[in-house]
Amino acid sequence: MPEQEHGLSTSNVAALARGLEILRCFSAREPALSNSDLAAYTGLPKSTISRLTKTLVELGYLRHDAKKRQYFVGPSVLALGYSALSNLRVTEIARPHMQALAESTGALISLATRDRLSMLYLEACSSDSTLTLKMGRGVRMPILSTSIGRAFLAALPPSERDYLVNALLHKEDAHAHPQQQASLQREIERFQEDGYCVSVGEWNADVNAAATPIRWTGGTDLVVLSISGPSFMITEPRLMDELVPRLVDLAAYITKQLN
Repeated sequence: MPEQEHGLSTSNVAALARGLEILRCFSAREPALSNSDLAAYTGLPKSTISRLTKTLVELGYLRHDAKKRQYFVGPSVLALGYSALSNLRVTEIARPHMQALAESTGALISLATRDRLSMLYLEACSSDSTLTLKMGRGVRMPILSTSIGRAFLAALPPSERDYLVNALLHKEDAHAHPQQQASLQREIERFQEDGYCVSVGEWNADVNAAATPIRWTGGTDLVVLSISGPSFMITEPRLMDELVPRLVDLAAYITKQLN
């Protein structure tokens, strides 16, 4: 008999995980995918993909266009998405203030949370300047080398942080571990002392950034606010002396509005 875990057999847990992997393949860039596409993206056999997509269609998580032999995200997934967004009303409150800060500084102002082993942008605001960074919602960023990822880790309880860091280090190149761990420890100490983290040319040699978390009563997700830009425009002295205080003030203001 299959091992039981929380009332589910291991085979059922595996099927659930595979079904979720299929749903994660769809994006704004690729809203329609075939069984062949899904097999290529997930590495699963086409026969397994066919069984899973049939079940997902029956449950309303996918829609099937028989003529094109393609699948689309169904209404049940949208319902899950709206449920998640209800816990992230922070974006609605933060967006106009983020845009105002972006316009006045020429920097990219971003709001992100963790999705598995990366940071996921929930919102990103930039000015009309051609020199500023341009990123949008749904962009994924690494955790260990970015200020937004470091601030997320620094704000976690130590046990959760250690578990996640170990998973991240296992995923990354072993040769980079000592340097990454030293940089992370430095930023955790900065966070404990000053309430924010930075990444100066560490994620990208030409990008400087700082980040700080936003917490509020009833919030179920740890969300991080960041400010970043090209290093020739967002120099380290400007970042530390001018922009970090404005970022911290904005995070405090948004937190106050949420509570």
